[in-house]
Amino acid sequence: MDMIKQVFLGFIKIHILYHSSKEPIYGAEIARELARHGYHISFGTLYPTLHSLEEDSLLTSYQKIVNGKKRKNIKLQKKAKKLLKRSGGK
Repeated sequence: MDMIKQVFLGFIKIHILYHSSKEPIYGAEIARELARHGYHISFGTLYPTLHSLEEDSLLTSYQKIVNGKKRKNIKLQKKAKKLLKRSGGK
């Protein structure tokens, strides 16, 4: 992965952590929020990024039923709060 993509992905990860620190998030919602900030990424990039943050124990996910459909909500873990604070994100 080239340097520009790595930096771009780093900004996206910080945004994801920041927004998940405010309230639980889900994929489509965070995609809209990222787009609002100028980060237009595909779900093919977003979901692997969310999974990697979960594998790194920065996020945790749980199933929730919304309007009769299963939705995977994501929330910040304590480890990520420290990382986010160090990054200047909160």
